[in-house]
Amino acid sequence: MASVASQIVLHPTVTESLKFGATTVGRDKTYRAVQYFARFYAWYKLRNGDKSEAARWSALKGHLGTARKLMRLGKPVEHLQAALKATLSSGPVEETITTIARQLGYFAYLSYDAIVWAHSIKFITLSPEASKKVARRAFQFWFAGIAFSLVHGVLKAARLAKEAKLLDGSKVWGEKDLGDEAARETKLRTLDNARKSNRRQLVIDLLDVWIPATGAELLSVNEGTLGILGLISSILGAKAQWEAVNGKK
Repeated sequence: MASVASQIVLHPTVTESLKFGATTVGRDKTYRAVQYFARFYAWYKLRNGDKSEAARWSALKGHLGTARKLMRLGKPVEHLQAALKATLSSGPVEETITTIARQLGYFAYLSYDAIVWAHSIKFITLSPEASKKVARRAFQFWFAGIAFSLVHGVLKAARLAKEAKLLDGSKVWGEKDLGDEAARETKLRTLDNARKSNRRQLVIDLLDVWIPATGAELLSVNEGTLGILGLISSILGAKAQWEAVNGKK
């Protein structure tokens, strides 16, 4: 019995899960996945007339949302630092500009989101009109941040594809050039990993953009659809964090 318990408790997957859960990002992605599933399930139950069950899942969604806002209180400064660092980078001008705009958009979004959190726990009191305005402004900046992220992702994808094509067409032949060929293959693998990461972020942004667009009243997407989109993007984000924490590709 002890041997079986040891095999379960000390299983590599359990160890990897603990490493994943020990990170703030890992916990946030887990909470986010459950939050958006709850959002979908509450909508599903309400649509089928089960109001009590819908209220239960809606409460879970609300509490997880509040908890995640608390976890993000320091994030605006991180995005402000990222924007400042981007101004000092030597990358392509278009990608630098969109990076700065994206980070400033997230900085403003999370700053307004902190006010929403403070009002939700009654630390500050806003009128219903002011509360709605602050929440809408947060969604507007979130939408702007994702929009710039999408533009950045497209620009980066085009640049990486061009670099990969040039490297792919510069294959070196001959025994004397084995060192150069090995260096080329290394660069190609690095480019391939960068392209995969960029594609994943583009997919996440395409899934997420509908959430702030609806919150900002630019579009009208039902709660069930938003829940599914948020759940999928959360799983993709969690997968990326899992791979980063556990050294997997």
